[in-house]
Amino acid sequence: MNRQPGPDDPLPSAPSPTHRSRHPRRGHLFSSLRERNYRFFFAGRLLVNTGTWVQRIAQDWLVLTLTDSATAVGITTALQFLPTLLFGLTGGWIADRWPKRRVLLITQSAMGLTAAALAGFTLSGQVTVWHVYLIACALGTATAIDEPARQAFVNEVVGPHNLRNAIGLNASAWQIGALIGPALSGALMASVGAGYAFAINALTYLAPLGSLLLIRPHELHRSSTPPTSDRRLREGLRHLTENRALLWPILLVGAFGLFTISLPVTLASYAKSVLHTDAGGYGLLSATTAAGALVGALLAAHRPHSTQRALFSIGGTLAVLYMGASLTTSPWALAAFLAPMGAMTTLLNTSTNTAVQVGAPEAFRGRLMGAYVLVFVGSGAVGGPLLGAVNQTFGPRTALLVAGAVPAICATVLWLTRPSKRMPSASLTFHRSRVVARSTHQVRPQGRKFG
Repeated sequence: MNRQPGPDDPLPSAPSPTHRSRHPRRGHLFSSLRERNYRFFFAGRLLVNTGTWVQRIAQDWLVLTLTDSATAVGITTALQFLPTLLFGLTGGWIADRWPKRRVLLITQSAMGLTAAALAGFTLSGQVTVWHVYLIACALGTATAIDEPARQAFVNEVVGPHNLRNAIGLNASAWQIGALIGPALSGALMASVGAGYAFAINALTYLAPLGSLLLIRPHELHRSSTPPTSDRRLREGLRHLTENRALLWPILLVGAFGLFTISLPVTLASYAKSVLHTDAGGYGLLSATTAAGALVGALLAAHRPHSTQRALFSIGGTLAVLYMGASLTTSPWALAAFLAPMGAMTTLLNTSTNTAVQVGAPEAFRGRLMGAYVLVFVGSGAVGGPLLGAVNQTFGPRTALLVAGAVPAICATVLWLTRPSKRMPSASLTFHRSRVVARSTHQVRPQGRKFG
Protein backbone atom coordinates (compact mmCIF):
# COMPACT_ATOMS: atom_id res chain seq x y z
CA MET A 1 0.00 0.00 0.00
CA ASN A 2 1.34 3.42 -0.91
CA ARG A 3 2.35 5.86 1.80
CA GLN A 4 0.02 8.85 1.98
CA PRO A 5 2.00 11.98 1.04
CA GLY A 6 2.17 14.72 3.62
CA PRO A 7 2.94 18.45 3.68
CA ASP A 8 6.67 17.83 3.16
CA ASP A 9 6.12 15.99 -0.11
CA PRO A 10 6.52 17.84 -3.40
CA LEU A 11 3.43 19.52 -4.77
CA PRO A 12 1.60 17.92 -7.72
CA SER A 13 3.74 16.74 -10.58
CA ALA A 14 2.80 16.04 -14.14
CA PRO A 15 3.31 12.77 -15.97
CA SER A 16 6.66 12.41 -17.65
CA PRO A 17 6.47 13.40 -21.32
CA THR A 18 7.48 11.07 -24.10
CA HIS A 19 10.16 13.55 -25.22
CA ARG A 20 12.68 14.17 -22.46
CA SER A 21 15.45 16.68 -22.37
CA ARG A 22 18.91 15.40 -23.15
CA HIS A 23 19.99 17.15 -19.95
CA PRO A 24 17.72 15.96 -17.13
CA ARG A 25 19.97 17.27 -14.37
CA ARG A 26 17.96 19.16 -11.77
CA GLY A 27 18.91 22.03 -9.54
CA HIS A 28 21.40 23.61 -11.95
CA LEU A 29 20.93 27.37 -12.01
CA PHE A 30 20.94 27.66 -15.82
CA SER A 31 19.80 24.18 -16.83
CA SER A 32 16.91 25.52 -18.93
CA LEU A 33 19.32 27.48 -21.11
CA ARG A 34 20.68 24.22 -22.44
CA GLU A 35 17.49 24.01 -24.47
CA ARG A 36 17.93 25.88 -27.77
CA ASN A 37 14.30 26.95 -27.89
CA TYR A 38 14.42 28.37 -24.39
CA ARG A 39 17.59 30.35 -25.09
CA PHE A 40 15.72 32.27 -27.80
CA PHE A 41 12.62 32.59 -25.64
CA PHE A 42 14.59 33.91 -22.64
CA ALA A 43 16.57 36.41 -24.73
CA GLY A 44 13.36 37.81 -26.19
CA ARG A 45 11.76 38.16 -22.76
CA LEU A 46 14.84 39.85 -21.30
CA LEU A 47 14.84 42.60 -23.92
CA VAL A 48 11.09 43.20 -24.02
CA ASN A 49 10.85 43.28 -20.19
CA THR A 50 13.37 46.12 -20.15
CA GLY A 51 11.34 47.96 -22.76
CA THR A 52 8.18 47.42 -20.74
CA TRP A 53 9.72 49.09 -17.72
CA VAL A 54 10.99 51.94 -19.91
CA GLN A 55 7.43 52.59 -21.09
CA ARG A 56 5.85 52.11 -17.65
CA ILE A 57 7.95 54.88 -16.08
CA ALA A 58 7.63 57.19 -19.10
CA GLN A 59 3.87 56.64 -19.31
CA ASP A 60 3.29 57.57 -15.66
CA TRP A 61 5.45 60.69 -16.09
CA LEU A 62 3.59 61.66 -19.27
CA VAL A 63 0.18 61.35 -17.60
CA LEU A 64 1.41 63.35 -14.61
CA THR A 65 2.72 66.03 -16.98
CA LEU A 66 -0.53 66.19 -18.95
CA THR A 67 -2.88 66.27 -15.95
CA ASP A 68 -0.83 67.20 -12.87
CA SER A 69 -2.94 64.54 -11.13
CA ALA A 70 -1.79 61.42 -9.29
CA THR A 71 -5.36 60.13 -9.63
CA ALA A 72 -5.00 60.13 -13.41
CA VAL A 73 -1.86 57.98 -13.05
CA GLY A 74 -3.88 55.56 -10.93
CA ILE A 75 -6.63 55.45 -13.56
CA THR A 76 -4.07 54.59 -16.24
CA THR A 77 -2.74 51.70 -14.13
CA ALA A 78 -6.27 50.51 -13.37
CA LEU A 79 -7.14 50.47 -17.09
CA GLN A 80 -4.19 48.16 -17.72
CA PHE A 81 -5.31 45.75 -14.96
CA LEU A 82 -9.06 45.84 -15.66
CA PRO A 83 -8.99 43.70 -18.85
CA THR A 84 -7.14 40.95 -16.96
CA LEU A 85 -9.94 40.88 -14.38
CA LEU A 86 -12.54 40.75 -17.16
CA PHE A 87 -10.82 38.49 -19.68
CA GLY A 88 -8.10 36.62 -17.76
CA LEU A 89 -10.09 33.38 -17.71
CA THR A 90 -10.99 33.83 -21.37
CA GLY A 91 -7.30 34.24 -22.12
CA GLY A 92 -6.66 30.89 -20.48
CA TRP A 93 -9.41 29.29 -22.57
CA ILE A 94 -7.82 30.71 -25.73
CA ALA A 95 -4.47 29.25 -24.68
CA ASP A 96 -6.07 25.81 -24.42
CA ARG A 97 -8.06 26.17 -27.62
CA TRP A 98 -5.37 27.37 -30.07
CA PRO A 99 -1.63 26.78 -30.46
CA LYS A 100 0.11 28.91 -27.83
CA ARG A 101 2.96 29.97 -30.12
CA ARG A 102 0.47 31.35 -32.64
CA VAL A 103 -1.46 33.16 -29.89
CA LEU A 104 1.75 34.76 -28.62
CA LEU A 105 2.75 35.95 -32.09
CA ILE A 106 -0.59 37.78 -32.32
CA THR A 107 -0.58 39.24 -28.79
CA GLN A 108 3.05 40.37 -28.90
CA SER A 109 2.41 42.07 -32.24
CA ALA A 110 -0.63 43.84 -30.77
CA MET A 111 1.35 45.00 -27.73
CA GLY A 112 4.12 46.35 -29.95
CA LEU A 113 1.55 48.25 -32.00
CA THR A 114 0.11 49.91 -28.88
CA ALA A 115 3.59 51.16 -27.95
CA ALA A 116 4.13 52.41 -31.51
CA ALA A 117 0.78 54.24 -31.44
CA LEU A 118 1.62 55.95 -28.15
CA ALA A 119 5.02 56.93 -29.55
CA GLY A 120 3.36 58.38 -32.66
CA PHE A 121 0.89 60.50 -30.70
CA THR A 122 3.59 61.74 -28.33
CA LEU A 123 6.24 62.55 -30.91
CA SER A 124 3.69 64.39 -33.07
CA GLY A 125 2.69 66.56 -30.10
CA GLN A 126 -0.98 65.50 -30.36
CA VAL A 127 -1.12 63.21 -27.34
CA THR A 128 -3.87 63.72 -24.76
CA VAL A 129 -4.63 61.82 -21.58
CA TRP A 130 -7.51 60.07 -23.40
CA HIS A 131 -5.07 58.68 -25.92
CA VAL A 132 -3.05 57.23 -23.04
CA TYR A 133 -6.20 55.81 -21.42
CA LEU A 134 -7.35 54.06 -24.60
CA ILE A 135 -3.91 52.68 -25.39
CA ALA A 136 -3.49 51.47 -21.79
CA CYS A 137 -6.81 49.62 -22.06
CA ALA A 138 -5.80 48.08 -25.41
CA LEU A 139 -2.46 47.00 -23.95
CA GLY A 140 -4.23 45.48 -20.95
CA THR A 141 -6.57 43.52 -23.22
CA ALA A 142 -3.67 42.06 -25.18
CA THR A 143 -1.89 41.26 -21.91
CA ALA A 144 -4.95 39.43 -20.57
CA ILE A 145 -4.72 37.01 -23.50
CA ASP A 146 -0.92 36.95 -23.64
CA GLU A 147 -0.18 36.17 -20.00
CA PRO A 148 -1.88 32.75 -19.61
CA ALA A 149 -0.63 31.60 -23.02
CA ARG A 150 2.94 32.68 -22.29
CA GLN A 151 2.95 31.11 -18.83
CA ALA A 152 1.63 27.80 -20.20
CA PHE A 153 3.94 27.90 -23.23
CA VAL A 154 7.02 27.74 -21.01
CA ASN A 155 6.20 24.13 -20.20
CA GLU A 156 6.18 23.29 -23.91
CA VAL A 157 9.51 25.03 -24.42
CA VAL A 158 11.50 23.32 -21.63
CA GLY A 159 9.46 20.31 -20.48
CA PRO A 160 8.22 19.62 -16.92
CA HIS A 161 11.59 18.67 -15.34
CA ASN A 162 13.12 22.07 -16.25
CA LEU A 163 9.92 24.04 -15.69
CA ARG A 164 10.74 25.39 -12.25
CA ASN A 165 14.16 26.52 -13.40
CA ALA A 166 12.67 28.25 -16.46
CA ILE A 167 10.03 30.07 -14.41
CA GLY A 168 12.74 31.28 -12.02
CA LEU A 169 14.87 32.52 -14.91
CA ASN A 170 11.83 34.26 -16.43
CA ALA A 171 11.29 36.03 -13.10
CA SER A 172 14.96 37.04 -13.06
CA ALA A 173 14.55 38.49 -16.57
CA TRP A 174 11.64 40.58 -15.29
CA GLN A 175 13.67 41.82 -12.31
CA ILE A 176 16.66 42.67 -14.51
CA GLY A 177 14.27 44.75 -16.59
CA ALA A 178 13.04 46.39 -13.38
CA LEU A 179 16.61 47.37 -12.52
CA ILE A 180 17.65 48.63 -15.97
CA GLY A 181 14.39 49.95 -17.42
CA PRO A 182 13.59 52.79 -14.98
CA ALA A 183 17.12 54.22 -15.19
CA LEU A 184 17.07 54.03 -19.00
CA SER A 185 13.62 55.60 -19.10
CA GLY A 186 14.74 58.49 -16.91
CA ALA A 187 17.75 59.13 -19.12
CA LEU A 188 15.61 59.08 -22.27
CA MET A 189 13.00 61.46 -20.85
CA ALA A 190 15.68 63.85 -19.67
CA SER A 191 17.49 63.87 -23.01
CA VAL A 192 14.99 63.29 -25.86
CA GLY A 193 11.53 63.02 -24.27
CA ALA A 194 8.95 60.34 -23.44
CA GLY A 195 8.00 59.75 -27.07
CA TYR A 196 11.35 58.14 -27.85
CA ALA A 197 10.99 55.92 -24.76
CA PHE A 198 7.73 54.57 -26.21
CA ALA A 199 9.35 54.13 -29.62
CA ILE A 200 12.21 52.11 -28.11
CA ASN A 201 9.70 49.91 -26.29
CA ALA A 202 7.88 49.29 -29.58
CA LEU A 203 11.14 48.19 -31.18
CA THR A 204 11.90 45.76 -28.34
CA TYR A 205 8.84 43.69 -29.32
CA LEU A 206 10.80 42.59 -32.38
CA ALA A 207 12.87 40.46 -29.97
CA PRO A 208 10.09 38.15 -28.68
CA LEU A 209 8.52 37.99 -32.14
CA GLY A 210 11.85 36.95 -33.62
CA SER A 211 12.45 34.41 -30.85
CA LEU A 212 9.03 32.84 -31.40
CA LEU A 213 9.74 32.51 -35.11
CA LEU A 214 13.14 30.95 -34.41
CA ILE A 215 11.70 28.33 -32.06
CA ARG A 216 11.63 24.88 -33.66
CA PRO A 217 8.11 23.45 -33.27
CA HIS A 218 9.30 19.84 -33.52
CA GLU A 219 11.51 20.35 -30.45
CA LEU A 220 8.65 21.54 -28.23
CA HIS A 221 7.69 19.26 -25.33
CA ARG A 222 4.08 18.70 -26.28
CA SER A 223 1.96 16.22 -24.36
CA SER A 224 1.09 12.88 -25.92
CA THR A 225 -2.40 13.21 -24.45
CA PRO A 226 -4.94 13.44 -27.28
CA PRO A 227 -6.65 16.82 -27.58
CA THR A 228 -10.10 17.17 -26.10
CA SER A 229 -13.12 18.35 -27.99
CA ASP A 230 -14.40 19.98 -24.81
CA ARG A 231 -12.55 23.25 -24.31
CA ARG A 232 -15.28 25.00 -22.35
CA LEU A 233 -14.23 27.50 -19.71
CA ARG A 234 -16.33 25.93 -16.98
CA GLU A 235 -14.54 22.57 -17.36
CA GLY A 236 -11.28 24.24 -16.34
CA LEU A 237 -12.91 25.91 -13.34
CA ARG A 238 -14.52 22.61 -12.34
CA HIS A 239 -11.16 20.86 -12.52
CA LEU A 240 -9.64 23.55 -10.30
CA THR A 241 -12.36 23.40 -7.63
CA GLU A 242 -12.20 19.59 -7.56
CA ASN A 243 -8.41 19.55 -7.12
CA ARG A 244 -7.59 21.37 -3.90
CA ALA A 245 -3.87 20.69 -4.32
CA LEU A 246 -4.00 23.04 -7.33
CA LEU A 247 -6.42 25.50 -5.73
CA TRP A 248 -4.37 25.85 -2.53
CA PRO A 249 -1.28 27.58 -4.03
CA ILE A 250 -3.53 29.89 -6.08
CA LEU A 251 -5.35 31.00 -2.93
CA LEU A 252 -2.03 31.40 -1.10
CA VAL A 253 -0.55 33.72 -3.73
CA GLY A 254 -3.84 35.65 -3.75
CA ALA A 255 -3.66 36.14 0.02
CA PHE A 256 -0.20 37.69 -0.23
CA GLY A 257 -0.85 39.50 -3.49
CA LEU A 258 -3.69 41.34 -1.75
CA PHE A 259 -1.25 43.88 -0.31
CA THR A 260 2.30 42.97 -1.34
CA ILE A 261 1.71 43.93 -4.99
CA SER A 262 1.08 47.50 -3.79
CA LEU A 263 4.38 47.84 -1.90
CA PRO A 264 5.60 50.78 -4.10
CA VAL A 265 2.61 52.86 -2.97
CA THR A 266 3.41 52.33 0.71
CA LEU A 267 7.15 52.62 0.13
CA ALA A 268 6.83 56.07 -1.44
CA SER A 269 4.71 57.30 1.47
CA TYR A 270 7.04 55.71 4.04
CA ALA A 271 10.11 57.28 2.48
CA LYS A 272 8.52 60.73 2.46
CA SER A 273 6.64 60.93 5.76
CA VAL A 274 8.59 58.56 8.05
CA LEU A 275 12.16 58.55 6.73
CA HIS A 276 11.98 62.12 5.32
CA THR A 277 14.06 61.23 2.25
CA ASP A 278 13.87 62.73 -1.21
CA ALA A 279 13.15 61.06 -4.56
CA GLY A 280 16.71 59.76 -4.66
CA GLY A 281 16.22 57.96 -1.36
CA TYR A 282 12.97 56.46 -2.58
CA GLY A 283 14.69 55.29 -5.74
CA LEU A 284 17.42 53.62 -3.70
CA LEU A 285 14.85 51.79 -1.59
CA SER A 286 13.03 50.61 -4.74
CA ALA A 287 16.30 49.42 -6.25
CA THR A 288 17.07 47.50 -3.06
CA THR A 289 13.73 45.71 -3.32
CA ALA A 290 14.32 44.89 -6.99
CA ALA A 291 17.81 43.56 -6.23
CA GLY A 292 16.40 41.30 -3.55
CA ALA A 293 13.71 40.13 -5.95
CA LEU A 294 16.38 39.21 -8.50
CA VAL A 295 18.15 37.09 -5.89
CA GLY A 296 14.82 35.43 -5.06
CA ALA A 297 14.24 34.63 -8.73
CA LEU A 298 17.65 32.99 -9.02
CA LEU A 299 17.01 31.00 -5.83
CA ALA A 300 13.71 29.81 -7.29
CA ALA A 301 15.48 28.74 -10.48
CA HIS A 302 17.92 26.68 -8.42
CA ARG A 303 15.36 24.92 -6.17
CA PRO A 304 14.36 21.47 -7.50
CA HIS A 305 10.81 21.38 -6.09
CA SER A 306 8.40 22.93 -3.58
CA THR A 307 6.25 21.51 -0.81
CA GLN A 308 3.20 22.82 0.96
CA ARG A 309 5.29 23.34 4.08
CA ALA A 310 7.96 25.22 2.10
CA LEU A 311 5.38 27.56 0.54
CA PHE A 312 3.85 28.24 3.94
CA SER A 313 7.31 28.91 5.43
CA ILE A 314 8.15 31.37 2.65
CA GLY A 315 4.84 33.16 3.14
CA GLY A 316 5.29 33.28 6.91
CA THR A 317 8.78 34.72 6.56
CA LEU A 318 7.48 37.36 4.16
CA ALA A 319 4.71 38.36 6.58
CA VAL A 320 7.19 38.68 9.47
CA LEU A 321 9.49 40.84 7.31
CA TYR A 322 6.63 43.23 6.49
CA MET A 323 5.68 43.58 10.14
CA GLY A 324 9.33 44.06 11.12
CA ALA A 325 9.80 46.73 8.44
CA SER A 326 6.95 48.73 9.99
CA LEU A 327 9.13 49.29 13.08
CA THR A 328 12.12 50.81 11.26
CA THR A 329 13.01 54.46 11.54
CA SER A 330 16.08 54.77 9.29
CA PRO A 331 16.61 54.17 5.57
CA TRP A 332 19.36 51.61 6.18
CA ALA A 333 17.23 49.61 8.61
CA LEU A 334 14.33 49.61 6.15
CA ALA A 335 16.64 48.56 3.30
CA ALA A 336 17.78 45.61 5.43
CA PHE A 337 14.17 44.40 5.42
CA LEU A 338 13.36 45.35 1.82
CA ALA A 339 16.02 43.14 0.21
CA PRO A 340 14.74 39.89 1.79
CA MET A 341 11.15 41.06 1.26
CA GLY A 342 11.83 41.30 -2.46
CA ALA A 343 13.50 37.89 -2.45
CA MET A 344 10.70 36.15 -0.52
CA THR A 345 7.97 37.78 -2.66
CA THR A 346 9.51 36.55 -5.91
CA LEU A 347 10.28 33.13 -4.40
CA LEU A 348 6.65 32.75 -3.27
CA ASN A 349 5.17 33.91 -6.58
CA THR A 350 7.51 31.70 -8.62
CA SER A 351 6.96 28.65 -6.41
CA THR A 352 3.16 28.86 -6.54
CA ASN A 353 3.28 29.49 -10.29
CA THR A 354 5.37 26.35 -10.73
CA ALA A 355 3.11 24.28 -8.47
CA VAL A 356 0.07 25.12 -10.60
CA GLN A 357 1.81 24.61 -13.92
CA VAL A 358 3.43 21.29 -13.02
CA GLY A 359 0.27 19.92 -11.46
CA ALA A 360 -2.03 21.06 -14.28
CA PRO A 361 -2.98 18.48 -16.94
CA GLU A 362 -1.99 19.59 -20.43
CA ALA A 363 -5.61 19.99 -21.55
CA PHE A 364 -6.34 22.46 -18.72
CA ARG A 365 -3.02 24.27 -18.29
CA GLY A 366 -4.05 27.47 -20.10
CA ARG A 367 -7.31 27.81 -18.20
CA LEU A 368 -5.67 27.07 -14.84
CA MET A 369 -2.98 29.66 -15.52
CA GLY A 370 -5.74 32.09 -16.49
CA ALA A 371 -7.27 31.51 -13.04
CA TYR A 372 -3.85 32.01 -11.43
CA VAL A 373 -3.29 35.31 -13.24
CA LEU A 374 -6.84 36.44 -12.41
CA VAL A 375 -6.39 35.79 -8.68
CA PHE A 376 -2.89 37.27 -8.58
CA VAL A 377 -3.85 40.47 -10.41
CA GLY A 378 -7.34 40.66 -8.93
CA SER A 379 -6.10 40.47 -5.35
CA GLY A 380 -3.75 43.39 -6.04
CA ALA A 381 -6.53 45.37 -7.70
CA VAL A 382 -8.70 44.92 -4.60
CA GLY A 383 -5.93 45.31 -2.03
CA GLY A 384 -4.33 48.37 -3.63
CA PRO A 385 -7.17 50.81 -2.85
CA LEU A 386 -7.60 49.27 0.62
CA LEU A 387 -3.93 49.70 1.41
CA GLY A 388 -4.04 53.23 -0.02
CA ALA A 389 -6.87 54.07 2.37
CA VAL A 390 -4.89 52.66 5.31
CA ASN A 391 -1.90 54.77 4.20
CA GLN A 392 -4.03 57.89 4.01
CA THR A 393 -5.87 57.34 7.31
CA PHE A 394 -3.38 55.66 9.63
CA GLY A 395 -0.01 56.24 7.99
CA PRO A 396 2.50 54.08 6.12
CA ARG A 397 3.81 52.27 9.21
CA THR A 398 0.37 50.87 9.88
CA ALA A 399 0.03 50.03 6.19
CA LEU A 400 3.21 47.94 6.30
CA LEU A 401 1.98 46.23 9.46
CA VAL A 402 -1.38 45.43 7.84
CA ALA A 403 0.37 44.22 4.66
CA GLY A 404 2.08 41.59 6.79
CA ALA A 405 -0.57 40.75 9.36
CA VAL A 406 -3.56 40.20 7.05
CA PRO A 407 -1.75 37.78 4.68
CA ALA A 408 -0.33 35.98 7.73
CA ILE A 409 -3.86 35.37 9.05
CA CYS A 410 -5.09 34.26 5.61
CA ALA A 411 -2.10 31.94 5.17
CA THR A 412 -2.68 30.39 8.60
CA VAL A 413 -6.30 29.64 7.71
CA LEU A 414 -5.19 28.12 4.41
CA TRP A 415 -2.59 26.00 6.18
CA LEU A 416 -5.17 24.65 8.63
CA THR A 417 -7.50 23.77 5.74
CA ARG A 418 -4.81 22.55 3.34
CA PRO A 419 -5.31 19.35 1.33
CA SER A 420 -4.50 16.35 3.52
CA LYS A 421 -2.58 14.70 0.72
CA ARG A 422 -1.06 15.45 -2.64
CA MET A 423 -3.25 14.80 -5.64
CA PRO A 424 -1.80 12.12 -7.96
CA SER A 425 -0.79 12.88 -11.49
CA ALA A 426 -3.60 12.39 -13.92
CA SER A 427 -3.95 11.36 -17.48
CA LEU A 428 -7.11 12.52 -19.13
CA THR A 429 -9.65 10.29 -20.79
CA PHE A 430 -12.01 12.30 -22.94
CA HIS A 431 -15.58 11.34 -23.65
CA ARG A 432 -17.12 13.84 -26.01
CA SER A 433 -18.42 16.68 -23.85
CA ARG A 434 -16.89 15.63 -20.51
CA VAL A 435 -13.46 14.96 -19.12
CA VAL A 436 -12.72 12.18 -16.67
CA ALA A 437 -9.46 12.39 -14.70
CA ARG A 438 -7.86 9.02 -14.19
CA SER A 439 -4.90 8.47 -11.88
CA THR A 440 -2.02 6.82 -13.66
CA HIS A 441 1.01 7.07 -11.44
CA GLN A 442 2.76 9.04 -8.72
CA VAL A 443 6.13 10.64 -9.18
CA ARG A 444 8.39 9.49 -6.39
CA PRO A 445 10.18 12.31 -4.60
CA GLN A 446 13.92 11.99 -4.47
CA GLY A 447 15.12 10.51 -1.21
CA ARG A 448 11.72 8.96 -0.32
CA LYS A 449 10.34 5.55 -0.97
CA PHE A 450 6.83 4.37 -1.48
CA GLY A 451 6.13 1.19 0.37
